[in-house]
Amino acid sequence: MRPALKAGLQPVWRNRDTLQIGVDPRRAVALEGIGPAAAVISLLDGSRDTQTVLSMARAYGVPEQAASRVLDLLALAGVLDDFPATLHRSLPDELRARLAPELATASLAYADGDGGARTLARRRSSYVRVHGAGRIGAGIATLLAASGVGRVVCVDPMPVSPSDTGAGGLVLADVGTPRDEAVAGAIARIAPEVTTRDAGLAPDLAVLTVLPSPDLAAALANAGVPHLAARAAEAIGVVGPLVTPGRSACLRCVDLRRSDGDTDWPKILAQATVAADLSACDNLLACMTATLAAAQALAFIDGAVSPVTVNGTLEVVLPAWQWRRRTWSPHSDCTCGARTLPRTMAGAVPGTAQHAGD
Repeated sequence: MRPALKAGLQPVWRNRDTLQIGVDPRRAVALEGIGPAAAVISLLDGSRDTQTVLSMARAYGVPEQAASRVLDLLALAGVLDDFPATLHRSLPDELRARLAPELATASLAYADGDGGARTLARRRSSYVRVHGAGRIGAGIATLLAASGVGRVVCVDPMPVSPSDTGAGGLVLADVGTPRDEAVAGAIARIAPEVTTRDAGLAPDLAVLTVLPSPDLAAALANAGVPHLAARAAEAIGVVGPLVTPGRSACLRCVDLRRSDGDTDWPKILAQATVAADLSACDNLLACMTATLAAAQALAFIDGAVSPVTVNGTLEVVLPAWQWRRRTWSPHSDCTCGARTLPRTMAGAVPGTAQHAGD
């Protein structure tokens, strides 16, 4: 083991004998009575193995038993990593420096002990295909690429229009260029190591940022490809559901649930599918929706937490700022297969809303 304090946690003194690792109480831990043994902390940068740390601690006047006790306490408190030296050696210096915040965040958020190495390895081996490359799709694609996803491909041959441009995505110089090519260029600017060509592979996750055709949704489901919907219109942002084919509510399940409450919904949906859309989605709403969708995509890829958009959607209605979760359970009339799962797996009462943080 090459012990290292979790990156991003700053050691601070509460008093002469109490050292706190981290500033915010939601992350921080305090070591009381540490005294001179605090010298061990300065050795925990991942450049030394455990035995070397103990040997150097003795040179600092810290007995091996006391130094070992400090290491044990830090590990027990969850603020000590086994420095991912192998991963760091495999990354070019520039890429390692750029992804350092992703590693540090993953290590803290997921409470792993490998400095985020497992999370980054999963991301770098993953392929996400984004259908639709307007404001939201471009934002999702660039966020995923910047977060370490190894292959990000956009599918959208339509030319970029001025209304597609915005913060974190396409720029005015892209106007007139096919959207998918423009997004590939945006990815190349911020994450040149990311592959942006499809190569005929099935994605690990598809993201649908336009109202999908039934044929596309069915093709993804039949191929067993998990897919996440994300869209914004009429000053409303919606992320979800994240469909795990045959295991959770699909997009048709959601439409059937809507039809249960509104018998005219199929007619409305049919018109919305073909209507030319100049949606009310400003830069802030596009960025909010893209960010939350990218976060849900990464939660799925990372595999450390269950995405809340499985059997649910996250929704914000401007000018309110709260994202609220709505639950959508599989529908008994849908042929997706999820209806056969136990209720605890399939979801709860359809249409139930709650604060996203509840």
